Amino acid sequence: MLISEIFYSIQGEGELTGVPSVFVRTSGCNLRCTWCDTPYASWNPEGTARKIDSIVAEVQSHPTARHVVLTGGEPMIAKEIRILAAELKRLGYHLTIETAATVAPDGIACDLASLSPKLLNSAPDGKEHAAWRKKHESTRWQPDVVRAWLDGPGWQFKFVVAQPADVDELEGMLASLQREIPRHKVLLMPEATTLGKMRERAGWLSDLCKARGYRYAHRLHIELYGNRRGT
Repeated sequence: MLISEIFYSIQGEGELTGVPSVFVRTSGCNLRCTWCDTPYASWNPEGTARKIDSIVAEVQSHPTARHVVLTGGEPMIAKEIRILAAELKRLGYHLTIETAATVAPDGIACDLASLSPKLLNSAPDGKEHAAWRKKHESTRWQPDVVRAWLDGPGWQFKFVVAQPADVDELEGMLASLQREIPRHKVLLMPEATTLGKMRERAGWLSDLCKARGYRYAHRLHIELYGNRRGT
């Protein structure tokens, strides 16, 4: 598997915010978000080819950690991701998979599927990246795939919001699933890679969450460490 990085940190996003976790970041993605905060795993994928036992051994080198997060890029396109997930689950770890929900789970071991479908605000520039714009727009929303993840044992939605209109868009996407989606399972995060920008958007987004019943999701890792690798 091509691995960008493995590190031990505090979960900064979602329902498990604050939980010490080992992050295994695969390299490679089938989308190209214009605001991607890990371009080294998507736009310019880099990393080291590693065997499953090597990855597991590094996870186990953090003996106090009981939570593992498979992230990317898009971890679901990584070779042998299902083998890795099965082995981590066998060893008793709580397993979160952070995915854009464009690839079906097909029975992958998972305790919490952190589903982050991409909104229109994610689309790359149509002039500078015409081919990727077309592919991104045709791939970013896969309702049948999302429904398959919702049939799993545990999930949360995590949307990146840049402007109030984005919430209308995501509500339309969720409605199209024709499933009962409790609003407390929908987390809205401000699109930001700096503390100042995140705080600037936190005010109106938290108010919007109160008005519509969604969960506001701050990005704790930016507060603690800034936008840097290995955090």
